[in-house]
Amino acid sequence: MSAPTQSPETRTSSVGQNGAPRPAGNASAAAALEVRGLTVHYGHIEAVRGIDLTLEPGGITALVGANGAGKSTTLLALSGLLPKLAGSVIFNGEDITRLAPHQIVARGIVQVPEGRAILTTMTVRENLELGAYRLGGSAASKDFDYVFALFPRLKERLDGVAGNLSGGEQQMLAIGRALMAKPRLLLLDEPSMGLAPIVVQEIFRALRSINADGLTLFLVEQNVRQALKIAQRGYVLENGSLALSGSGKELLNHPRVLQAYLGV
Repeated sequence: MSAPTQSPETRTSSVGQNGAPRPAGNASAAAALEVRGLTVHYGHIEAVRGIDLTLEPGGITALVGANGAGKSTTLLALSGLLPKLAGSVIFNGEDITRLAPHQIVARGIVQVPEGRAILTTMTVRENLELGAYRLGGSAASKDFDYVFALFPRLKERLDGVAGNLSGGEQQMLAIGRALMAKPRLLLLDEPSMGLAPIVVQEIFRALRSINADGLTLFLVEQNVRQALKIAQRGYVLENGSLALSGSGKELLNHPRVLQAYLGV
């Protein structure tokens, strides 16, 4: 995948030559999401500092970095859950910078939050049905079938209380619930957090399958190796600023990434 065009103001250094329910609409040559100059504050703290991102339609883009780098803040701002001090967000050609969270979801951007945020006193079925709430009426059986094909264990526990699921099963439910909303862009915040390695592999296999069906994914992860292995494009965020960008393969082999994040 070619590198995104860098504006003169960007702080990103490109690696480049330097070493579901089906998504709505048709993918085009245009970017699915264009973020320019995004700046987000927590009080007086500048958590995200003028970053530029480009998400290609039908691709997987990873945003990686250490804890506290500003990755989750970026997703929350894109979802409208945190105010943007500066910058613009263009989704499929529409400026959504100032839209409210429910309006952003209505456009087809759905987030799987850090920590899963499932409703633990409700059943698996009810959690999935809530994912389809904005579409009106009951969830279609084909949508349930799509989720169950990805995560068979959810079908086995369909009428059980969600709070009784294991951590991995809760993460599957969080992803399944988001898919029930028929997203055009799926934002995933630390889907591997706190999970056993074998479950992490299962989650990432599911993400590959979801993407193979044409859904665009934006993946925020501390698990740098896993994220860059499945991403066509990646960005490295350090202290709120973009430090590197390139293909997933390029970043996996970049000396700075190897030393700082992979212990090589």
